Amino acid sequence: MHDSIKIILLDIEGTTTPIDFVFQTLFPYARHHLTSYLAEHWEEAQADIAELQAEHTADAQQGLNPPPFDNTQLDSVVTYLHWLMDRDRKSTPLKSLQGKVWEEGYKSGALKSQIFADVPPALARWQQQQKHICIFSSGSVLAQKLLFTYTECGDLSPFISGWFDTKVGAKKEATSYLRIAEELGGKPQEVTFISDVTAELAAASAAGMQAILSVRPGNPPQEESERFTRVTSFEAL
Repeated sequence: MHDSIKIILLDIEGTTTPIDFVFQTLFPYARHHLTSYLAEHWEEAQADIAELQAEHTADAQQGLNPPPFDNTQLDSVVTYLHWLMDRDRKSTPLKSLQGKVWEEGYKSGALKSQIFADVPPALARWQQQQKHICIFSSGSVLAQKLLFTYTECGDLSPFISGWFDTKVGAKKEATSYLRIAEELGGKPQEVTFISDVTAELAAASAAGMQAILSVRPGNPPQEESERFTRVTSFEAL
């Protein structure tokens, strides 16, 4: 990693963590436990439910035919959440609720996150080089912190100095990366962003960041991948 790079911004799914863990473990766990979580935490979930109501209204106005939504009925809220999950929607209230469900799973010991073996030594190496290591993921900041705290390799969260989710903006929009650089007090040119999605890399590159494509087992092929430097392991960085 060049000395001019002061900040390393990491995606999670397909970059630090196998896609299979997200789709075969985390998402099914959240889907299975959403109903019981909401039944137990209905009042404290009202802010997320209000955001879901607004999102549902927008979906209906766009002709996307979402299922009927009644913010007073548990089954109705869960049905819409499942509809969003089926579409892999990067919905902020959905991601918020998923994170809260996963929190209970991690803390009970039912969940332990998988991290590629080359990631922990790379985090230690970058920290020793005085690089700031940050995360930008569509999953909520809570979900990110849980994933790095409860890993099969131990607690990796102390290596991470910044956490960003969709509240800063969408991952395929250059303005999101400009905001992140500003919040970190750095210039985009001082940031390297690593992700498995070329559309995200294009946005980061448009913002002035160095962009690197993560090629991991199980990652789907990406369009225009030849535009970006490719790595199969953080050992090369």
